[in-house]
Amino acid sequence: MRSGVLFDLDGTLVDTNYLHTLAWSRALRDAGEWAPMHAIHRAVGMGADQMLPHLIGRVDQDIADRRAVHYATLLDDIRPFPGAADLVQACSSAGLATVLATSSPADEVDVCLERLGIRAILDGVITADDVETSKPEPDVLQVAFERAGIDPARCLLIGDSRWDIEAATRAGVGCVALECGGTSRDELERAGALVVHRDAGDLLACWRSSPLGDLTGR
Repeated sequence: MRSGVLFDLDGTLVDTNYLHTLAWSRALRDAGEWAPMHAIHRAVGMGADQMLPHLIGRVDQDIADRRAVHYATLLDDIRPFPGAADLVQACSSAGLATVLATSSPADEVDVCLERLGIRAILDGVITADDVETSKPEPDVLQVAFERAGIDPARCLLIGDSRWDIEAATRAGVGCVALECGGTSRDELERAGALVVHRDAGDLLACWRSSPLGDLTGR
């Protein structure tokens, strides 16, 4: 069993949380539903199976499908956060298993991985297509443990939302949180993050003195 780091994607490695917010808002409008954008943004990090009951009280596959259509029109706006790819590379170079563990569907993940240029250094990519239930349930993380041979006792999740922190807690691992997804440091700390950094570049600058350093013996 290996030591490892699980990486969330949206809002953690790529600047897409507000793109998802806009896509969901448009999909809800198409169906005659509405939720304020601030509420949608705060729910980003969940998959459709969790987000729609959270926002409108039910699962609606038509709305989920429309969200995908609207999101596809925004793909050109996807940008990696500064230092994101370098952080993944640093963890891999330090001998840690590096796995992407996201609630996004595989086809959208592929676009982000192309922009990041990190596919070759990842030990696994776990998406919404691999599990029945998305974050904040721990399924995505547990599949990542199994496929990459990671010891949960020697693992961290890097994420940006309270849903990441809740999933990590349920899976028995700590979460290092980043503010770049749009959730405040205060809320992330209150949700149970081990430590909060501004973004991936900020974490990379001091990662050996962070909980990541504990996994490698610094």
